[in-house]
Amino acid sequence: MTPKAAIRAEGERLLAAFVQAGAVPVEADILQPAGTLLDLYGEDIRARAYVTDDPVRGEMMLRPDFTVPVVQAHMAHGAEPARYAYLGEVFRKQARGSGRASEYLQVGYEVFDRAAPEVADAEVFALFRDLLAGLDLRPVTGDIGILMAAVRGLETSERRKAALLRHVWRPHRFKALLDRFAGRASVPAGRLALLERLKAGSPAQLIAEAGTFVGLRSAEEIATRAEALVADAETPPIRATEAALLYDLLSLEAPAAHALAHLRGITPMLPAIAPAVDRFAARLEALAARGVDVATLAFEASHGRTALEYYDGFVFSFLAEGMPPVASGGRYDALTAVLGAGAFIPAVGGVIRPGLVARLKGALA
Repeated sequence: MTPKAAIRAEGERLLAAFVQAGAVPVEADILQPAGTLLDLYGEDIRARAYVTDDPVRGEMMLRPDFTVPVVQAHMAHGAEPARYAYLGEVFRKQARGSGRASEYLQVGYEVFDRAAPEVADAEVFALFRDLLAGLDLRPVTGDIGILMAAVRGLETSERRKAALLRHVWRPHRFKALLDRFAGRASVPAGRLALLERLKAGSPAQLIAEAGTFVGLRSAEEIATRAEALVADAETPPIRATEAALLYDLLSLEAPAAHALAHLRGITPMLPAIAPAVDRFAARLEALAARGVDVATLAFEASHGRTALEYYDGFVFSFLAEGMPPVASGGRYDALTAVLGAGAFIPAVGGVIRPGLVARLKGALA
């Protein structure tokens, strides 16, 4: 059997298991409208996706994953509750020398169910655990919703909170912003010089002095940005206690049951996370009911923050040494509202890479 045939056979096996679990098999076009993905993720996605122009349909992308088109289809036509499964190629640009595949097969399972979201989280995780049993994988879980709740509860400007939330999925940028907003990092010299000039004269005056425009921003956009810089400079730093709790949360790594106890301990000092911690506790109960040992299950508060930018709650991965994640997934409730024109339904899902499973099973030469 050729490698591609072996990978396809593994994918078909996994797809059949998802269908047996109650999923309806669905397809998604390989060419996806770029506009939707750019609206969701911004221009950063161009560095990770293959973009092309169609004379009729405009700018298009080779499918970087299945979740967005599956959510779009469900929000337009789906009944509730619903479970979907799919199998097909996805396409991702990779860094030079990374050795990672830019085209590979993906099989997935998605659940849309508002009755008991934490039970649905446990259903997806346990199903993946059972399908991947015997491969000696390390499961890791996280919860981006706790971090997002902590940011929303900070006593700082809405502009600063929005900036932190926008960069939740970019850990280095998030940390740099937090350091600056907490007063732990100095303001760059160039920004200080600009702020001094803005204090000395109005944005309109500085724009007039600059002469010819270079770039795509209008004078109004430049003035608005300048006013935002001045307002941010006048905003007091995030309180030291709040910042310390956020740094603590970012570094939290522990077995899930111990992580819950730690989070319960800091909740009185960071009350905004209370609902998210309650959901975490309910999820652990649901996982335990499905035979998952939450006393040893790894939990990392920052796990999943380098994935595609739609996870906003529970996240998980199944990992093998020296490989990309063999399987990963999570909750993406907010995405359904964005793609549903205001409609909303809790949703969770995950994907498995059949090629990696086949390699671990020794099915590839």
